[in-house]
Amino acid sequence: MKKKVIIVGSTGSIGVNTLKVIRNNKKDFEILLLSTNKNVKRIIAQAKEFKVKNVIINDLIEFRKAQKKYKKLKIKFFNEFDSIKKILRKKKVYYSMISVSGLDGLKPTIILSNYSNNLAIVNKESLICGWNLIKNALKKNKCNFIPIDSEHYSIHSLLKGHQLSEIEKIYITASGGPFINIPKKKFNHIRLKDALRHPNWKMGKKITVDSSTLMNKVFEVIEARNIFNIDYKKISILTHPKSYVHAIVKFNNGLSKILLHEPDMKIPIYNSLNLKNKKIRTLPLKFDTLNKLNFNQVDNKKFPLVNIIYKLPKKISLFETVLITVNDYFVNKFLEKKISYKKLIAIIIKILNMKEFQKYKKIKPKNIEDIYRLRDYVSFKMDSLSI
Repeated sequence: MKKKVIIVGSTGSIGVNTLKVIRNNKKDFEILLLSTNKNVKRIIAQAKEFKVKNVIINDLIEFRKAQKKYKKLKIKFFNEFDSIKKILRKKKVYYSMISVSGLDGLKPTIILSNYSNNLAIVNKESLICGWNLIKNALKKNKCNFIPIDSEHYSIHSLLKGHQLSEIEKIYITASGGPFINIPKKKFNHIRLKDALRHPNWKMGKKITVDSSTLMNKVFEVIEARNIFNIDYKKISILTHPKSYVHAIVKFNNGLSKILLHEPDMKIPIYNSLNLKNKKIRTLPLKFDTLNKLNFNQVDNKKFPLVNIIYKLPKKISLFETVLITVNDYFVNKFLEKKISYKKLIAIIIKILNMKEFQKYKKIKPKNIEDIYRLRDYVSFKMDSLSI
């Protein structure tokens, strides 16, 4: 019997890579549902290829257009994530992938924990802002959680068979993005096209900018703290330009474990699907790279956003929602060429230090509505600023 799968965010890079893995193992899987925000052309092609009968299109205008244009296809179109309940009813699926970006991914994450045996999550915002809600839902529904970001999947793999008390240190690697070798004095002249030139990964524009500022590593440290229930003091970032090693764990017994693979997201996705007795085609080990791993501590003066980690609350709070929202807001301004790269970094630091937002460090999110209300409020406040 084929294993039933759902992919939320199937038209993004992770969704596309998930389908590539499934394409090579079609006899093992049946896809019940795909979703996109507004990339209708691609999701229709995906639905046709994989014979998917249910499609969610979140953008209302594109949803209505698709209903009319593709009414002859044997596809049911939906406009909201709440439709998942209607589609699945009381069915449980083997595997659900949450690969949408933004805090809108939190709702389908909570919903699908009710209907999935295995929940694979790449949505940083959900894991950062709503981990306590996700964790409770996973426990309640006896749903297995699998982190898919290469760093967290690597840590997840390295910690199998170990207790938290055995860990001395976890190291998350960072490529350093396009500016790892650029002197700080030249940061005043960085252009948008420069920030979008990631040397190793093909990603969306927003996350590529986050990689250039190393804000993505701030997020990954928070994720690691949440997922593995480990103190910030035990997590460090190492720059590693080749993106070959993804995590290192040092144990109290003197042993350390290292996990490496090519910078290809199909590898953690493939392993998360638990394809036993199968093989993924990869390149031979790169011994030249292994001989020149080039690990270094992060230059905090060059990448000052990394200092945010040292001021974060020890336990999950609504401040993480402020952090995500402020960063998203100003990265979008940079992508629209309304602020400079230097301004992007300076204003994020300035806003996060405002007393009005610091108070949220002491408030824990009780439900999704708490998080969404605060996101909308912070966005409103940002709109009222003159920048």
